[in-house]
Amino acid sequence: MRALFAATFDPATNGHLDLIARSAACHAEVIAGVYEQPQSGTLFSTEERVELLRAATAHLPNVSVRDYRGLTVDFARDIGASVLVRGLRAVSDFEYEFALSAMNRRLAPELDTVFFLSAPEHAYVSSSLVREIGALGRNVAPFVPPNVATAVAAKYGDASPRR
Repeated sequence: MRALFAATFDPATNGHLDLIARSAACHAEVIAGVYEQPQSGTLFSTEERVELLRAATAHLPNVSVRDYRGLTVDFARDIGASVLVRGLRAVSDFEYEFALSAMNRRLAPELDTVFFLSAPEHAYVSSSLVREIGALGRNVAPFVPPNVATAVAAKYGDASPRR
């Protein structure tokens, strides 16, 4: 069974990687779909996000990374995915994820959504918080893979961020 875990990954966090790895243990193949998100400014370009995530998931043989634009359900159909993987960090995520899942089901009834609860150590981490911490010159290494921490520090012009 092919699963799709789609997000902007701007940047990819340890929580994202945990969900990808756990999904890879349950599905024959997982595709991490990096959403291009052309309307909003991202810290990293689509190409950078894809390369950072590829490097961070290289140890997972049944995981591949691809970029996409448009509706996630259309991308899922294009790649032959039968499952959408989503993560729930806190109760506050449930309402949004429930509505998204219902809409996806309406648009593509053949796709199921599988939810993974975030590991407690990742439940408070989000890409937006990582960007804010990095922008303020602080070290993001506890929250992201090593290659991403280096890239975040480089984006903000600080090769050795403050602790």
